[in-house]
Amino acid sequence: MAVKVAINGFGRIGRLVFRAIVDQGLLGDQVEVVAVNDLVPAGNLAYLLKYDTTQGRFNGTVEAEGDDALV
Repeated sequence: MAVKVAINGFGRIGRLVFRAIVDQGLLGDQVEVVAVNDLVPAGNLAYLLKYDTTQGRFNGTVEAEGDDALV
């Protein structure tokens, strides 16, 4: 059973936490990210995750559909 996690804010730290979960292979099996709380529209969050100027490009698939960002 996966631990459900919500990320409050998807700035530098929130994106790093998400990337760490993905990079360690925990997403899906052990950790399920069920929500990201931020004021920025989902399309902008998806873009910021995909094209991070400090960490480089995110290797996974990132899409925005309405108010949802799908990884």
